[in-house]
Amino acid sequence: QVQVVESGGGLVQAGGSLRLSCAVSGRIFRINSMGWYRQAPGKQRELVAAFTRGGNTNYADSVKGRFTISRDNAKNTGYLQMNSLKPEDTAVYYCNANSAGWDYWGQGTQVTVSS
Repeated sequence: QVQVVESGGGLVQAGGSLRLSCAVSGRIFRINSMGWYRQAPGKQRELVAAFTRGGNTNYADSVKGRFTISRDNAKNTGYLQMNSLKPEDTAVYYCNANSAGWDYWGQGTQVTVSS
């Protein structure tokens, strides 16, 4: 069993910051890639930021310069630092971890940005 647990969401005013965490545990050998996605009400899930298998990072254009993805391989934990938050960042944020060709998803953490 592999568990992916996100934390760190909450309510913040526009311009504020939040740091999301993603803890991966269980029978997992190595995390090849990790990423953050979000889904706002009535919209499709979209990529926010991710590490590729080669260790590079990808960011959605809408978050470039504001969000930073990082990871602690020793702890199998990923992070998403979100600065200068905007109301349009409001969504449920999901962590995805890929290992041995399998995708694992967390339950999501709600981020709400008030104007």
